[in-house]
Amino acid sequence: MNDGRRAPRYDVAQACRELAEADPKLGELIARVGPFTVKLKSQHSPFEALVEAIVYQQLHGKAAAAILKRLITYFGEYHPTPEQVLVAPDEALRGCGLSAAKLLAIRDLATKTLNGTVPTLTQIRRLSDEEILERLTSVRGIGPWTVEMLLIFRLGRPDIFPVTDYGVRKGFALTFRRLPKRKPFDASMLAKPAEMLRRAERWRPWRSVASWYMWRACELAGSASPPPE
Repeated sequence: MNDGRRAPRYDVAQACRELAEADPKLGELIARVGPFTVKLKSQHSPFEALVEAIVYQQLHGKAAAAILKRLITYFGEYHPTPEQVLVAPDEALRGCGLSAAKLLAIRDLATKTLNGTVPTLTQIRRLSDEEILERLTSVRGIGPWTVEMLLIFRLGRPDIFPVTDYGVRKGFALTFRRLPKRKPFDASMLAKPAEMLRRAERWRPWRSVASWYMWRACELAGSASPPPE
């Protein structure tokens, strides 16, 4: 059954092999975790994907899913178009469960989609990672982390390294730092972005794959915090 997911466009086996050769410590983690199993989420347009991202921000997954379902139902069982979002009454969208801040963010997203700041799916595939980050973070409520997740899990870009992500920072610390064995993990043990970036230079051009293994390192340690596969 086709669940709307597809494999990344890059060679996963090659990525894992080259990462292990470039960084034997990372190679040990790859061997423990096993194959890289990311499947890209169904190809919504950037507008649709970012509407979902805004809805899910700072909410438990079930609560966000319920709001998104009400929002889609309001527009007739389909993701709304930017035009539909802009003409919908505030009270109707708030009634779906959107906060005032998220309503403003989605309306700004719709406006910037119509004026071309937010690219179409065809256009975004031709843009560099840096161009996508610059354009999408101009939208209210969209920060670098949200764009990085889109680049990894929607677009399948191979060399994204979300150094502000808690799970990536924790997985890095668990993998590469000497931590007290009998002390519970706390925020003081998180890896610093500068340290992470230095080591990750050897991971290019496969830092998205390495990031996925950082999330898996958290799972091996018995702590759940990584984004969905």
